[in-house]
Amino acid sequence: MTDAELLALMEKISNWGRWGKDDQRGTLNLLTIEKRLRAARLVSTGESVSMALPLATAPAPDNPTPAFHLMINTGYDLPAHGLQASSDYLAIPTHGRAITHLDALCHMFWRGKMYNGYPSTEVKHNGTTRCGIDTSFDGIVGRGVLLDVPKAKGVDWLEKGEKIFPADLEAAEKHHRVKVEEGDILAVRTGRHRYARARGNWNPWAEGQAGLEAACLPWLRERGVAILCGDSVSDVTPSGYTEISVPIHAGAIVMMGLPLIDNADLEALSDYCARTGRYEFLFMTAPLVIPRATASPINPIAMF
Repeated sequence: MTDAELLALMEKISNWGRWGKDDQRGTLNLLTIEKRLRAARLVSTGESVSMALPLATAPAPDNPTPAFHLMINTGYDLPAHGLQASSDYLAIPTHGRAITHLDALCHMFWRGKMYNGYPSTEVKHNGTTRCGIDTSFDGIVGRGVLLDVPKAKGVDWLEKGEKIFPADLEAAEKHHRVKVEEGDILAVRTGRHRYARARGNWNPWAEGQAGLEAACLPWLRERGVAILCGDSVSDVTPSGYTEISVPIHAGAIVMMGLPLIDNADLEALSDYCARTGRYEFLFMTAPLVIPRATASPINPIAMF
């Protein structure tokens, strides 16, 4: 697409007003009770797989602002009497490319607006008054689907800056014998973390990172994806557009009301799905209860 075509597409994929003028949940509305119950019936063995990265506490090329994990009390110098215990203190930057996190719908703006037309000024110095992470405090439970694009292509990972198009998503569906349906939590693997473990970490801003091309936005809306989960930030880097540098983030979060999970670790899930041939599962996660927040660290779980 050209930049002009991308700008026109933003309006075409809009879900503003779809669930009412006061809606702040966006595509979470597609996670109905019926969808949850159907997803629960996918569990047969009780095995579970985490999709979270370890908390990134060390500086790295993709992590210029690491989390802080400090010990307040340790096992040394214990008091002779009274309470003997250990405790820690955490300070976590919730966005970026190193922490597994859930983006709230107030995270992104386009033309001064967030999802459903709320002004960007709803996000103030003390947090947001609209579309915050609190819309998912009750948890996210539904049918998860993994589309393992490298696996479908017969490679270990996608190369830096490699673009994923709708045809690639559909080829993965065919390869895995699964179909993305309305209300699903879709996880798209690029193989980012397998690459990093084999060849070393890198700076995705400077060197690029595989991800979805903006042409995937209509596909995500047509399929009715409720949550989009990626092993990077879903957007290919660089995107190739100047008007909107991160079109998947802007188009999904702002226009569609589609929350994103960034920086999931999909390697263990990829191995499990390939071994068992099961690419659908019960997906469960929940944000920390942080009122007015724009995001939260999470530990997504796939249960089979």
